[in-house]
Amino acid sequence: MPTKIIIKNNGSIRVEGDFEICDQNGNKFDLSGRTAISLCRCGHSQNKPFCDSSHKQCEFQSEIVAFTLPPPKPAS
Repeated sequence: MPTKIIIKNNGSIRVEGDFEICDQNGNKFDLSGRTAISLCRCGHSQNKPFCDSSHKQCEFQSEIVAFTLPPPKPAS
């Protein structure tokens, strides 16, 4: 199943499908077979980088609507 990333209004980033998550050193998180997880966007989770629903208590506000990114600049 391809990876799908959903940015939830006033909430988390939902990742579904075939994916792995690594720290900055390339070490993989053990997701225990999960095919869907939510990542923290509010910065208040006690389980970062994963969401623990803290966004509800801190009243995190961020509404996202899809848009087109401009083409990347050519490498120099």
